[in-house]
Amino acid sequence: MPNYNPPSILFFVRRPRRFRNKFSVYARITIDGKRAEISLKRSVTFGQWDDAKGRAVGNSDAAQQLNGYLDELYLQIMQSYKELLSQGKVITAQAIKSRFTGADEEHKTLKQLIHYHNTTQTAVLKPGTMKNYYSTEKYLDRFLLHQHKTADIELRQLNYKFITDFEFYIRNFKSPRALKPCTTNGVMKHLERLMKMVNLAVRLEWIDKDPFRNYRLKFQKSERVYLTERELRLIEETIFTLPGIERIKDVFLFSCYTGLSYIDLHNLKREQMVRGIDGQYWIYTKREKTSEAVKVPLLPKALKIIEKYRDDSEIRYCNHLIPALSNQRLNRGIKEIAEACGIHKYVTFHTARHTFATTVTLSNGVPIETVSKLLGHTKLSTTQIYARVLDKKIGEDMELLRSRLLEKEREAKLSVQNEA
Repeated sequence: MPNYNPPSILFFVRRPRRFRNKFSVYARITIDGKRAEISLKRSVTFGQWDDAKGRAVGNSDAAQQLNGYLDELYLQIMQSYKELLSQGKVITAQAIKSRFTGADEEHKTLKQLIHYHNTTQTAVLKPGTMKNYYSTEKYLDRFLLHQHKTADIELRQLNYKFITDFEFYIRNFKSPRALKPCTTNGVMKHLERLMKMVNLAVRLEWIDKDPFRNYRLKFQKSERVYLTERELRLIEETIFTLPGIERIKDVFLFSCYTGLSYIDLHNLKREQMVRGIDGQYWIYTKREKTSEAVKVPLLPKALKIIEKYRDDSEIRYCNHLIPALSNQRLNRGIKEIAEACGIHKYVTFHTARHTFATTVTLSNGVPIETVSKLLGHTKLSTTQIYARVLDKKIGEDMELLRSRLLEKEREAKLSVQNEA
């Protein structure tokens, strides 16, 4: 460690141009002939300063308060010098001034955190997930300009009020392209993403405390929209004259009978249809969202759709199993199909996955553990969301229980009669 000489600290006054009888007080730090000056934002009148002692003259309250303040400042400047010395920093008059004023502390900002997160996580998170983080970033940009009149803030300024203000802003923000503001769960998703980025900042030691420590995300339980057997049959039996709509119908039905999400179905190749352990055709794939391996035995109706497009030159050229359409086109077409079939539900392409989980599998007695594997869920609790909505299944299970109880009652009576 270099052998630095202790700094020389001098308090002196300088007369501003605008005031003839007032003098501003300064501190001068000197090391090895190099100086750095600090304005102390204090002043004295003519005749109240002793240049030789570097102190205010007299016993007045004002003079005593100023001298006490200068003594405290002297100790603080020396403490800054000692901190730099203990940390092995290069010690100059300017370095001591910067440490004293806090100018040498690097305070990371919210935008720096977002940039770091998005840069490092691009290779880890899926494009769809990153797209959601970019959406949250846009909300934060608008909120900062609207609420704080700035493009960025330091992470140390994040607190409980910032979070609740941001929640209120999202709830009430209405985009010109959106029909209504974010739902409660949509708001919570944005806050969940902000929470994850803040947790990263805590782990990186960019901030000392977590502003979310007293905040609780409040998600609302929502029912999954799915098609009943009657509605599914209506779509199957309706023939559409427009080839484009007919293709959309087939892709949607294929998802209803396999449970594959849009992106997994879109990426499906012909070689992924193989003979399974039972000798029947299966689809072997991996969920894009979770990288979970999925093996789905193909039901007859799904096989029929594959057979329908087996000789399609465009599909064969792209090595797809069924038509690969854009998500926007599918969702737009499915809404037309639902309307034409008289189905008064908010139907999207993902409704097909919900339909597979409920109407096609759980309602027909497939165990929930099997359904969870078919859907590629990493947790059984995710699949249990679908099980909650099956009133029909609950009724059937209770009817089976009634039958068993009645059977036991009859057996008990018969046993009593035999003993008599």
